[in-house]
Amino acid sequence: MMSANPDLHPSDSALRRNFAEVVPPLKPKEAMDEANRCIYCYDAPCIKACPTSIDIPAFIRKIATGNLYGSARTIMEANPVGASCARVCPTVELCEGACVLNKASRPIMIGLLQRHATDWAIRNNATFFQPGEKNGRRVAVVGGGPAGLSAARELARYGYDVTLYEAREKAGGLNTYGIVSYRLPQEIALWEVAQVEALGVKFRLNTRVGVDVQAEELLQRYDAVLLAVGMGAVPWLGIEGEDLEGVLDAISLVEETKTKPLRRDFIGKKVAVIGAGNTAIDAATCSKRLGAERVQILYRRTEHEMTAYAFEYDFAKQDGVEFRWLVAPERIIGRDGRVAGLALSRVRLGEPDEKGRRRPVPIAGSTFTIDADFVIKAIGQTRHTALIEAFGLAHRQGVVSVDPTTYRTSHPQVYAAGDVMFGGGKVDAMVVDAANHGKRAARSIHAALSGPAAATV
Repeated sequence: MMSANPDLHPSDSALRRNFAEVVPPLKPKEAMDEANRCIYCYDAPCIKACPTSIDIPAFIRKIATGNLYGSARTIMEANPVGASCARVCPTVELCEGACVLNKASRPIMIGLLQRHATDWAIRNNATFFQPGEKNGRRVAVVGGGPAGLSAARELARYGYDVTLYEAREKAGGLNTYGIVSYRLPQEIALWEVAQVEALGVKFRLNTRVGVDVQAEELLQRYDAVLLAVGMGAVPWLGIEGEDLEGVLDAISLVEETKTKPLRRDFIGKKVAVIGAGNTAIDAATCSKRLGAERVQILYRRTEHEMTAYAFEYDFAKQDGVEFRWLVAPERIIGRDGRVAGLALSRVRLGEPDEKGRRRPVPIAGSTFTIDADFVIKAIGQTRHTALIEAFGLAHRQGVVSVDPTTYRTSHPQVYAAGDVMFGGGKVDAMVVDAANHGKRAARSIHAALSGPAAATV
């Protein structure tokens, strides 16, 4: 837990310690004892609750018998980003929430046991899979996040010549760049990338489809294309003062803490975060760990409508983040070209919108101001509409339309997976959802190119 009164002159090493993992791993005996608590259910509900259907009793039993290689292989077989998911999955809502021991005592610590096994694999440079015999077919994967990596791995195991196009200098997507280090260190995501690369998948990094290579080129050169580009940038608020120095977006701030020397200009400052999803929580807790004196999350609905997970909400409060509900930004106040404050209006909740959430309605004459040195936008992300349309795909406001069984788009040669096909009234895909999408799309591509009978590994 962070101090409520941070040191105003912390060293660089002290700041960096703030970004070390907050959840400690299980010690070997703790892991063994926890594994032996599992009753290894037949028809286990925890498996059904996992989007990637990891055989959870099997991997736990292997921990209990000392077979950590076998345990990690069971996890990674089902989930190509299983090491990352061990840290970031909302297990309380998924596998642990379904554990039958909830009724008797407490659920098995499935997430920590999964981390125990995959951490062993990382420390021991374990490799689990081999590429399949080459079948002469070529597939392009656009996007190197969890969905793209999962699809690329499965396709390589089927024997396809796979090329993955990634706009960034490193693959891994959200796991590499967009989740705070104290939840998911970058080296974990990059180990998962290396596992895929070891299967012979070719990575074209720093390559933007639609800029460096055109969509039509991919359609001509490959037998199938999987679009797994995730989401775009944080949108503009559309209010006065948004161009002032000190207005940041949450995604860029998190990325900076994972890729650059930690900034020191937050020390002792006041930060306002607009939004209340998981990314807003990350931005707020990053701000505290960078030394901000006061951090407020401002949300136009209430805690009952916030999209952040409950454990993220609790974590932010433990870090000293404040929450102000039923307020909406009106303008950002500047002084000498940089942020000095934020004008807000109070709102009430009216009738439901198209997503079923009650609309915020401004209350006349309720405007007030707060001091702020930084304003961080965390109000969702835009869609890659131009790229989607370059492939000629049907979509709904940037959400690609797919067959729900095969993930095939309106173009018979193109499939989609992850956030690019997930939305339209739902929340964004979890990392584990994206991994599942990628696996399923790969199997559909394999079935289409070689016949349904071949779609097994």
